[in-house]
Amino acid sequence: MKASFEVLEQLYRKVLLGAPLEPDSHDYIFYLSPAFSDRDCSTTTSSSCSNLLDVQGKHQPSSVNLAIRSVAPVCLQRHSQMSSTREIILLQLTVIRVMISRILSVETESHAKEKYRDIIKILLKSSDIDSKLTCMFQNSDKLLSHMAAKCLALLLYFQLKEKMTLSNSWVSFCQKNLSEYSESDKVVNCLWVLTFVIKEIFKDTCSQKTEILKQFLTPFDAIFEAFYNSLFSQHFENHQNTSKLINSLICFLELLELLIASRIHLKLHFTCQRILFLKPSIVFDVITWPVHAFVKRKFIIFIKKCLLCKVGEDLCQGSVPAFMPPDHPLDVDLLALADAVLQAVDLGLLRTLSVHGKPSCFGGNEVQPGCERVAGPDHVILRAASLVIIRSLEIKFQNCVSANEMTVVLQRFMSELLTFLKPHLQPSLQSRNLCEWLSRVFIEQDDDMLEAARAALGIYLKLTRECAAAESSTQEKEMWNHHTHENGYNPHCIFLFILKSIGFDSTVLLDFLISSETCFLEYFVRYLKLLQKDWDNFFAVCKYFDVTESKDNINICCCISSLVQDRSGNQTERSPLAVLGSHRDVRAWVSGASDASSEPRNHVVMSEEAQATLQANSLSPRQASQSLVDYDSSDDSEEESMDQCLANSRLTSLHQEAMKKIQDSIGTSRDKKEPSLESQSRPLVPKESNTPFIVDCDIAPNNTASKVGISYRIVKCFEELQGAIYRLQKKNLFPYNPTALLKLLKHIEAIYNKSMTPL
Repeated sequence: MKASFEVLEQLYRKVLLGAPLEPDSHDYIFYLSPAFSDRDCSTTTSSSCSNLLDVQGKHQPSSVNLAIRSVAPVCLQRHSQMSSTREIILLQLTVIRVMISRILSVETESHAKEKYRDIIKILLKSSDIDSKLTCMFQNSDKLLSHMAAKCLALLLYFQLKEKMTLSNSWVSFCQKNLSEYSESDKVVNCLWVLTFVIKEIFKDTCSQKTEILKQFLTPFDAIFEAFYNSLFSQHFENHQNTSKLINSLICFLELLELLIASRIHLKLHFTCQRILFLKPSIVFDVITWPVHAFVKRKFIIFIKKCLLCKVGEDLCQGSVPAFMPPDHPLDVDLLALADAVLQAVDLGLLRTLSVHGKPSCFGGNEVQPGCERVAGPDHVILRAASLVIIRSLEIKFQNCVSANEMTVVLQRFMSELLTFLKPHLQPSLQSRNLCEWLSRVFIEQDDDMLEAARAALGIYLKLTRECAAAESSTQEKEMWNHHTHENGYNPHCIFLFILKSIGFDSTVLLDFLISSETCFLEYFVRYLKLLQKDWDNFFAVCKYFDVTESKDNINICCCISSLVQDRSGNQTERSPLAVLGSHRDVRAWVSGASDASSEPRNHVVMSEEAQATLQANSLSPRQASQSLVDYDSSDDSEEESMDQCLANSRLTSLHQEAMKKIQDSIGTSRDKKEPSLESQSRPLVPKESNTPFIVDCDIAPNNTASKVGISYRIVKCFEELQGAIYRLQKKNLFPYNPTALLKLLKHIEAIYNKSMTPL
């Protein structure tokens, strides 16, 4: 036993460094094969294994003995601490695992790699190591069980890479344990090994991944379907040890995701890859089980990935084409899944779905004594459920031909979704513009927000085409336009709310455009094409936003004026900003004071004229704040700067005229006794403005504000985006050819200028 440990330790050191091995390959098999029988491993690896290893030590090959004599004194220093049988078996498994990793690594020298390959091939043929490792799955030692599973997974992957036939013992083991669900630990280990092997195949850079995976899945195609039916037909309440059922669910869900990913990305067509689409309804039953929230969250996110065809995206980065070719069988399967989602919602899925999440705490899972726990919904589930429904509607409408049918279906499910969301959105969602739900729900998740916006746009375009084909009357078109607002899918409102949520910052749009993590390019191009054809509706929506925002600001000013007047008798004179506190406090107060506010994140307490001044000022180049990423590098030439100035000259002159009129009309109205705002690090109103924060609420709105309304802010944002793209393209830094996108942006600018030109 002592000699066996010394040989293994020396072998581990050499393999870890990728060093070549000198003795004959068969000599190492004697030490690498775990020496215990099936009967021994069914309990523990105890004295019987020790005796067998001692026998090995008496008959060890002489060539290996000579190789380790020079390092024996070093090994003896640790031998007293690592002489147990368990540690020797763990060392055997570790050496095998590292040796296979070295074989698969491109950094290993070819001479050493060939030696390692010979040793593993001999080990697989001569020692029946597959049976021994599967036997360890039921060992009470969790570390030993996990190491055996990992070692077996690498051996299976090695067999696939070397085009060797998979071991019959392993195939039989899987067929026996996955023919139906059981609470044995063997099931979880079996699923883990299968998942590990498929992940390794995905990560492989060779061109034969499809053939390798086909060889691996062929023996298990029917077994996976049987296990799927058995697992999801379980009754959660009837299980005494529910933790094993949950472990099996989570492991199989990960395997199922990889199977679907291989169907999409590797173009395989096994039945096991279509199980979810063939029988999707039983999966939704799990969401209604009384299980932990993280289990429901995993299942909803899994369904979301399937509907978006994003399963396995973490493993496929860099190898997946940007645009997948048409796949009609996959479209049929996605329609079946979308129908199952809508059917589950019809049966009350959202009404039974609990989204009350426990707040996360930094450094632990409990709130410290004396601190107030802020209850709130599980936003992950809210986002996933919302995106699942809106995407399912888009898929369903791609296969519908009747505009009336689509309108009825859309109204039913969007009403269900909005009813589900309203109690969880604070401040509450206002009935006057329900399209705000999308930006409110997805504000913390850009990729999901843009996927939802793209799906809503797809629904709108489909309905538009069907209504145009039916030659609807003007009254019907107006009713349909009202329908888009009433059910929260009007594309113009959605786009405006998204832009408001990012503060009309063109650099954020640029980040989206050059990022491969969102679908913004596709969504943006489709929306700009719609905008060219539907400018009148867009402009009407912008006017509505301007009017609504003005009314909200007047209402807020009235409330704050009363608040300050009530305090004036008891406090020294202070500015309203000082009364309300920091900008965060202002935003929180406004959110609570005016539920009708359509932009709680960006409201500022001031009169309408001051609001117009701030709005106009925000359109100029941002000097007080830095962008998320500064794409305008400091080494720009003077010529580039001049080109940018000329490009913005038209809109900048309009902005300056509006600013001058606003400042002239309110420049003398400031009370000289008002304290200075210089102590504020970032004042809400520029220093050059003499606008008071509070004025009489009866003042009539200034018509000048309309000249710098939300439509101007959008076009200005597009102009800044054009300039940034031009500069990056000029330096060959833009990741793709943006010519078509720039033409669309230029055309929108021309349409705006034409609409603003007096007749």
